[in-house]
Amino acid sequence: MAYNIQPFDYNSSEYQKALELRYRVLRKPLNLEFTEVELKKDKEDIHFGLFDEERILASLTLTIGDKERMKMRQVAVDNAFQGKGFGKELSKAAEKYAKENGFTIMFCNARKVAVVFYEKMGYKIVSDEFTEVNIPHYTMEKSL
Repeated sequence: MAYNIQPFDYNSSEYQKALELRYRVLRKPLNLEFTEVELKKDKEDIHFGLFDEERILASLTLTIGDKERMKMRQVAVDNAFQGKGFGKELSKAAEKYAKENGFTIMFCNARKVAVVFYEKMGYKIVSDEFTEVNIPHYTMEKSL
C-alpha cells in the first residue's frame, strides 16, 4: 500500500473526510457528537492526514499551545488499519512539522488506553489522571 502524509486545510474535502473519521473512531463509541465550539476551534489548527490515494486512513490535529509547545489532539486511525504503524508515522510527521516550525515540546491529553502507544514514542506522563469526554486521560509530553 502506497500512502502519503500531508497537511490539509480546514473545511477542505480532506478535512471533511478527517472529521468523519474522527467522529467514527473517537466520538461515536462514546455516544458523543462534536460541538459547534469544538469544530469552530478547528479553523485555527493545523490538520494532517495519512492517505491511501483519496482514502483517509489516519488523521490528527495540531494546536499551538504557546511559543514553544504544540498540542497534538484528535489522533484517529481507521479501525481497519489500527496496529499497522500509521498512528506512529503520522505522529512522527507532526513532530517533525512542529520542530521545523520552532516548537520544542509536543504534548497531548492521551486517553488512558493510549498511554502505552505514546510511551513507546517517547512521551512521558506529566499530570495526574483526569476526565475528559467522560473517560480517563493523562497529559503527556515529549521534547522535540
